[in-house]
Amino acid sequence: MLEGDDSRGEASSRVMIEAQGLSKYYGPFVAIEGISFSVREGQVVAFLGPNGAGKSTTMKILTGYLAPSEGRAFIAGLDIHEERIAASRRLGYLPENGPLYLDMTPRDFLQFFGEARGIEREDLEDRIDRISKQYGFQQVMEKPMGKLSRGYRQRVGLAQALMHDPDVVIMDEPTAGLDPNQIREFRESIRELGKTKTILISTHILREVDVIADRVLFIHDGQLIFDGTPEELRENDSLEEPFYRMTNYGRPPAHPPGKEHLAVESGGEG
Repeated sequence: MLEGDDSRGEASSRVMIEAQGLSKYYGPFVAIEGISFSVREGQVVAFLGPNGAGKSTTMKILTGYLAPSEGRAFIAGLDIHEERIAASRRLGYLPENGPLYLDMTPRDFLQFFGEARGIEREDLEDRIDRISKQYGFQQVMEKPMGKLSRGYRQRVGLAQALMHDPDVVIMDEPTAGLDPNQIREFRESIRELGKTKTILISTHILREVDVIADRVLFIHDGQLIFDGTPEELRENDSLEEPFYRMTNYGRPPAHPPGKEHLAVESGGEG
C-alpha cells in the first residue's frame, strides 16, 4: 500500500516533509532507490525497517547532510540542498549518534549551537534554562557530556534539535541504547512534541510504532514498500508477522541490491 495519506488524523493539507524520487548509489551498490513520500503538517510518522534498510541514508538526505544521486528533498516547501540555510531554520535533526562534543558541558554545547543558529544571547540563556528544565537535565548542566549516561545525552541532543523551535523534527533511532525507563520518558517527550510539530522518526522497534505514530513508512532493501497507518499494517492484531513477511523473514535477497541487477529487471541499462 503506497497510497497518499491525505485524510488521516488531524493533519493539515500543508506538506512539511517531501521526498521526490530519492536515490543514493555507491558505485554499483544501491543504498536507496526511488523513495517518494510526503508528510503533512501535524503528523507523527514512523520510518520503519530493519537495520541496513536505508532509513538513515534517507534521513541524511532529507536533512541536507548527504546529497542524493537522484531526486529532491524539501522541508516546509524549501529545497534542502538549494535553500539549505532557510530550510535548516525550519528543521530540527537528532541523528542516531547525536553531534555531542563529549568534553563540553550541556550548557556549553547548547550555547554553541544556539549561537551558530543566530539566537540572540539574552533569548538564548532563557531558552537553555527552559529546555533543560523541560527535558530534565538541569542538574547535569555543568557536567562534561562524556560522563553522562546515554539517556541524558539523548535529552541534550533533543534539546539541541528543538532549541530554535523548528516546525519539523527528524529523529534517527532516538531510543537506541536506552533502558526501559529512559525509552518510556523519551516516547512521552515525542508524543508531547507531536502536538505542535511535524515528526519523522526512524525505528526498527515495533512497539514504538504502536505507541507514537499515526502513520508508517516501511522501507526494505532501499525501497519504500508500505505507506499507511499502524492499523493497516497490522495482521491478526500483530505488527510482527507483517514485519517478518515483508522483510523476507530476515533472509538476504536472492540478488543483493545493485544497479546492474535493477537494470536487468527493468529491461533498461545501468
